[in-house]
Amino acid sequence: MTVKPAKSAKPAILSVSELTAELAGGRPPVLLDVRWQLGGPDLRAAYESGHLPGAVYVDLDHELAGPAGSGGRHPLPDPEAFGAVMRRAGVSAQAPVVVYDGGQGWAAARAWWLLRWTGHGDVRVLDGGLAAWTAAGGAVTAEAVAPAEGDFKPNPGAEGGAGLLDADGAAALARAGVLLDARAGERYRGDVEPIDRVGGHIPGAVSAPTSENVGADGLFLAPDVLRERFAGLGAGGSAPVGVYCGSGVSGAHEVLALEVAGIGAALYAGSWSEWSSDPTRPVATGPTPQ
Repeated sequence: MTVKPAKSAKPAILSVSELTAELAGGRPPVLLDVRWQLGGPDLRAAYESGHLPGAVYVDLDHELAGPAGSGGRHPLPDPEAFGAVMRRAGVSAQAPVVVYDGGQGWAAARAWWLLRWTGHGDVRVLDGGLAAWTAAGGAVTAEAVAPAEGDFKPNPGAEGGAGLLDADGAAALARAGVLLDARAGERYRGDVEPIDRVGGHIPGAVSAPTSENVGADGLFLAPDVLRERFAGLGAGGSAPVGVYCGSGVSGAHEVLALEVAGIGAALYAGSWSEWSSDPTRPVATGPTPQ
């Protein structure tokens, strides 16, 4: 049901200063720009007006997700199609990759999770994204980027890769482990539901808004602070941990926060958009898991 994330010698995130040093080194990482906004339009024009030097734009809605449908609003992309996108972006199996977005971190985490799930062992997220980069005086450019073709070949579910849950796995984990709901509290409770068929949460899931994993500066909280937060939610012990959100995007950000805290977690990629589309699946409302 759950696959523990790969253990890497490198942390899952890096700072602006760390990225600056790596870009000046002898083995600079491949840079992916995954700026995105819920509901579109895509942010390619923003990328073209200014991006980190050498970064390649990747469109979340069309390249990091399959067509919306019964599997949710952002189902997993076809692995071969995803591999082709990554190779065109210059991603190779043995080359480090750094992903960033505008600053929220959700889209970058989605790309991070997909690369981990498909077997890439050296991918990190720029903490704070483009906002942190420019705030620190980092250079941006409008120059077009034409990377050399990479050689990355996806191996979904590779041993040691990121963990994946389906709907039945998420339901089972809510009973036998810890299932965290990364959406805003009002959507978890069912007070409002602006997007999906019905509000509420998977019975047994614990409310854990991913927005609470970062500070006012948009950077992840310190690992020990995150560990304390997740411990208070029941995660971090021997029980397996899973995460879901609305459509598998902000949930990836929570999986990333858990990894920063040293806690392995699986992602229910279909998330609430898949779960709630089936009227036979149970729905809980209110502030408590049940």
